[in-house]
Amino acid sequence: MKSLDKESFLKKFFKNIYLQKRFFIVLIALIVGFLLSYIYPSWYEVFRILFFALVMLLLVDYILLFASKGKLHATRVVPDKLSNGDANPIQISLTNSYLFQVWCKIIDEIPFQFQKRDFGIDSIVKSGKTQSFEYKLRPTERGVYEFGSLNVFSASPIGFLARRYRFDTATEVPVYPSFLQLRKYDLIAFTNRLHEYGLKKIRRIGHTMEFEQIKEYVQGDDIRNINWKATAKKSQLMVNQYQDEKSQPIYSVIDKGRVMKMPFEELSLLDYAINATLVISNIALKKQDKAGMFSFSNAIENRVVAERRNSQMNLILETLYNLRTDFVESDFSRLYVDIKRNLNQRSLLLLYTNFETLDALHRQMGYLQAIAKQHLLVVIFFENTELNLFADKKAENIQQVFEQTIAEKFVYEKKLIVNELRKHGIQTILTKPEDLTINTINKYLEIKARGMI
Repeated sequence: MKSLDKESFLKKFFKNIYLQKRFFIVLIALIVGFLLSYIYPSWYEVFRILFFALVMLLLVDYILLFASKGKLHATRVVPDKLSNGDANPIQISLTNSYLFQVWCKIIDEIPFQFQKRDFGIDSIVKSGKTQSFEYKLRPTERGVYEFGSLNVFSASPIGFLARRYRFDTATEVPVYPSFLQLRKYDLIAFTNRLHEYGLKKIRRIGHTMEFEQIKEYVQGDDIRNINWKATAKKSQLMVNQYQDEKSQPIYSVIDKGRVMKMPFEELSLLDYAINATLVISNIALKKQDKAGMFSFSNAIENRVVAERRNSQMNLILETLYNLRTDFVESDFSRLYVDIKRNLNQRSLLLLYTNFETLDALHRQMGYLQAIAKQHLLVVIFFENTELNLFADKKAENIQQVFEQTIAEKFVYEKKLIVNELRKHGIQTILTKPEDLTINTINKYLEIKARGMI
């Protein structure tokens, strides 16, 4: 039993001690010196002294790292949940209680989903100091991500040995739809300053003409609403403020069939639609509308009835978190029947789907027209940005000319789909995946401004 304990101790000891590159360089130099001493015997004594000096330095280095007072302590701070498709900050705090500064290499066991095999942070931490480090992770799939242990390799100023510290900080973190986007667009949408962020500017065509109040003019207010009588009395610009109609049902309808599995910048079209749904639902609730959602493929699922209550956003977030593609062809006839049966009040339906060809649209056009008769339907589908880039490249041979011609045909067909939908009175958004959220916000604000629902 004692021999087993001794073996485990030695195994644990050698597991935490590592020889550094500097040691091997010096050792190789000494070996070469000993070989040369056969040719030049007078060199032997010099290299023998250097060898004993190396052994002494190695011993001193070991004492500094393992036998002296002090050690390293590290902690990892991870958010309660990560935001899908966004750069999430991960913080590491490292405290050095040695009596000397140490060189450190931090290797964090990040979740396997990121496939980062060269992760490492190098730094020098002074004695008695605490240093913080930050790196960012961008998840591209929803679900549970597991962080492993936090490994820190420390070396003294001698630098022959390194001691490994292993901190058991294993933790599981869920990845939710992009709540960072939600915060980003929340304030922007309500200040009417989208153009200041390099985003599409909304041209408000009108309003419901329902008077709310007279208020002081601030940047972004429509100058056509200036109340000159109130301005004269107050000696400062005053404007009439109108409020949009409230409590209108806004439904995000997400196609989770196989057409939504196509990836762009590592995120699937389904995840882009999920992130946009989260943001537009929050804005709708802030605008005093009712926000809801449901998904469909060969059945209607993940239903959240449009309501305006405190728990609505949390309910939508949890529903979106569990939404998955089922790789089947979407049944628009079931979608039409379900909407006719369950949605009695005229609603704004934001339908996230994807059509690659006119034939694919024509197969579903009858159902879309039937839905649009009872509700305000906005069909949202995606540009193939990679196909656009390929079509814009300069062709260098006949084969590339042929391939680019085919690519241009598909790009043009997307525009034909837009025209076909508009011809039948259906609102449409054709967008790049990365611009989906802001384009959807703009369409919603435009519809509210026009009083179309």
